[in-house]
Amino acid sequence: MRNIKLTIEYDGKDFNGWQKQPNKLNIQGEIERAIEIITGEKVELIGSGRTDAGVNALNQVANFKLEKDFPIDKIPIALNSNLKQSIRIKSAEEVDEKFHSRYTCKKKTYEYTINNSKYGTAIYRNMQFHYPIKLNENKMNEAIKYLIGEHDFKSFKASGTSSKSSVRIIYNAEVVRKDDIIKIRLTGNGFLYNMVRIIAGTLIEVGEGKIKPIEVKNILEAKDRLKAGKTLSPQGLCLLNVEY
Repeated sequence: MRNIKLTIEYDGKDFNGWQKQPNKLNIQGEIERAIEIITGEKVELIGSGRTDAGVNALNQVANFKLEKDFPIDKIPIALNSNLKQSIRIKSAEEVDEKFHSRYTCKKKTYEYTINNSKYGTAIYRNMQFHYPIKLNENKMNEAIKYLIGEHDFKSFKASGTSSKSSVRIIYNAEVVRKDDIIKIRLTGNGFLYNMVRIIAGTLIEVGEGKIKPIEVKNILEAKDRLKAGKTLSPQGLCLLNVEY
């Protein structure tokens, strides 16, 4: 039995998230279907985490166990020929049997992209959140620094999460701007349900001048979801990288 690691890129627009669900188009199920077509084996594909409906990924990581001696270097092209173009297998490699894409993950980096132009974009509309009111990215960057470190992120956790603990570690957090595009980038040991999208919604309030940067610290310490900003739409969110 071989343990195969995949690196996957996908446009989440057409999918009901990563997780396999009956009668709903999902990324996990589509890749499992393609694996069965090329190998003849039914497998369970384990992802590094579950992205929600509409969320994109540049480098999602998943693994599965394979009995057949299928050539590893042929897996990406064989799978891609049986997948929608909105899912691409970027690489495949055989890894140690103890490797588990979720449990052995050390860090993840998510990026939320805001189009801060007046009229938005047609071409990139499924990868950006359009917000036409001018935002101050410097104040947003000042505010996000309060999230670095180990904290209870209960204020930034949506209801319905299955996580028992809302304590997470954020290793790096920054807000950068290039022309009309603002990127909110967070690297942590894990993220709660809708956590990045709620943080982004809170930072928009900072950028618009509705709240001061220091208030993000107060919101964090309050451990109250009602104190934080809105949950922004999923299309602006992308899983950039997973580290092991």
